[in-house]
Amino acid sequence: MELTTFYNFLFIMALIGLVVFVSLYFVDAGYGKMRTEKWGPAINNKIGWFLMEAPVFIVILYLWFTAAYNNAQPELQVVRQAPYIIFLLIFEFHYFQRSFIFPFLLKGNGKMPLAIMFLSVAWNMINGYAQGWWLFHLVPSSPKLSQMYTSAWLTDPRFLVGAAIFIIGWIINMHSDHVIRHLRQPGDTNHYLPKKGMYRFVTSANYLGEITEWLGWAILTWSFAGLLFFWFSCCNLIPRANSIYHKYEAEFPDEFDRKKLKRIIPFIY
Repeated sequence: MELTTFYNFLFIMALIGLVVFVSLYFVDAGYGKMRTEKWGPAINNKIGWFLMEAPVFIVILYLWFTAAYNNAQPELQVVRQAPYIIFLLIFEFHYFQRSFIFPFLLKGNGKMPLAIMFLSVAWNMINGYAQGWWLFHLVPSSPKLSQMYTSAWLTDPRFLVGAAIFIIGWIINMHSDHVIRHLRQPGDTNHYLPKKGMYRFVTSANYLGEITEWLGWAILTWSFAGLLFFWFSCCNLIPRANSIYHKYEAEFPDEFDRKKLKRIIPFIY
């Protein structure tokens, strides 16, 4: 895919993201807290999360490998150098945890609709392609872009700020998932309003961490591909955070502090 075609592809995906954003304010994505039978057949939550997240881990690794060992286009082998390796490790660090650790930390016997799983697999494959093709194929092969990610990029303020934001988002995400997993003691089936960590400010702290990570990714790669990832994450997670906010509001009317709690962005929304 040439650069112009690639940008057109990103633009189309951004428009699809806008459609998703608007739609999810009217239709709840039926997984997790929002799962309903109307989404049809479902599978075990752990298996669903694994099958949903693992493809992007594999796609990125494949795109890096096919560039790193491409003898027909030796200019692509620049991806063996430090900046590209660090991009690969940052991305795979997130998705290794998401694919091979997170699903098996989930408690209970929850279900995930197959429809949701397949839609997520499709998006993850597309997004993995977008990130990997930009980083490991388009940039090294483009005369205009090939000098973008030299070793100097690792001391560039955009990389440093983006990496810091990514790490902050990852910490928020991991801690928030930990809080949710430990709301109940073994054998307890009651529901509770999470109140620790960033849950003191928002009802979807895990989603806050997620979008913060991909804001950092967009900055540290300084790319439209990274920006698409951040945009699509917002389009998916912000409406879902709104649904969760109203669910908690109805479920815990005596504990819910409307003045302090926001949906996903502290003090704002």
